[in-house]
Amino acid sequence: MKNILDFTLDELSELVTPKFRAKQIYEWIYKKGVKNFDEMLNLPKELRANLSENFYLDPVKCVKCEESIDGSKKYLFELKDGKTIESVLLPMKEEVADENGKISRHARYTICVSSQVGCKMGCAFCLTAKGGFVRNLTAGEIVGQILYIKIANQIPYERRVNVVYMGMGEPLDNLANVSKAVQILKENDGLAIAPRRQTISTSGLATQIKKLGEMDLGVLLAISLHAVTDELRAKLMPINKAYNIASVMDAVRNFPIDMRKRVMFEYLVMGGVNDSPSDAKTLVKLLHGIKAKVNLIYFNPHEGSPYLRPSTENMVKFQDYLSAHGVTCTIRQSKGLDISAACGQLKERSKNDRP
Repeated sequence: MKNILDFTLDELSELVTPKFRAKQIYEWIYKKGVKNFDEMLNLPKELRANLSENFYLDPVKCVKCEESIDGSKKYLFELKDGKTIESVLLPMKEEVADENGKISRHARYTICVSSQVGCKMGCAFCLTAKGGFVRNLTAGEIVGQILYIKIANQIPYERRVNVVYMGMGEPLDNLANVSKAVQILKENDGLAIAPRRQTISTSGLATQIKKLGEMDLGVLLAISLHAVTDELRAKLMPINKAYNIASVMDAVRNFPIDMRKRVMFEYLVMGGVNDSPSDAKTLVKLLHGIKAKVNLIYFNPHEGSPYLRPSTENMVKFQDYLSAHGVTCTIRQSKGLDISAACGQLKERSKNDRP
């Protein structure tokens, strides 16, 4: 059987007759969140039976969910082949209502999704790397994470969410399926998540950044930089040996981006490793000429890691230096510290919990 979430609207319209039925199916799945084909009541009975025989629409099954006191939720999903991945729901802004109960601002959410089972990149600070690479996710398995989370949290269809491909795996190592997921998610008859609300993060596969740019999907780009010298970056991120910092920066400079947007640079700060004033100074030089925004991220320690969480003082000094030199910079507020916050932790803990 095939995962119906793997198909774009155009592809699905080639598989059902008449073609307009594809739009109806999309609306049932993505707008109404039905659990099975029998609920698609405006479809002929024969078509519903045919869909049930040939397709499934539940590519992910939640086997564990941890909720933080800050509202973050981390999901451990099991796929059809028994492999597991993680996704995270991050509440960004709370709903605001006046004294009469009229909503003046709706709640805003970001969903962080995985793109692979495991990862090939082998970053020294990442728990996901411990399990090695197993396989790529299909487009439908990526879309399925978002669909499940929206339905489970009763996020209304009309409430748009932001999607970040920053979970398990290297998205650009699975570019074909990630780019297809972007296209499925943006369908107006589906979840209607515009590409400008989708951010693809990469550890720096320069050639794939170029390919993504040539696709001109309209997505935002985030670079996991984490170090400002090739020596340290190669130690932290083996991919740097194939794509050094200079090659990544060249690819970024040629990446098409909306004039109102910026390229995001993720900088995971580890105490005593990459948080010195000289690191901040070098980072400013590296970003010269790039319309950039830097996200400073506190390292979340996990068992067996030699790296430490930086001090708040050093984080603020780092931010202040960048801001003073014209670089837009924020310190990402850590969420989910009371649960399995770092990518791979929930998967690893669940594995160890088994008898």
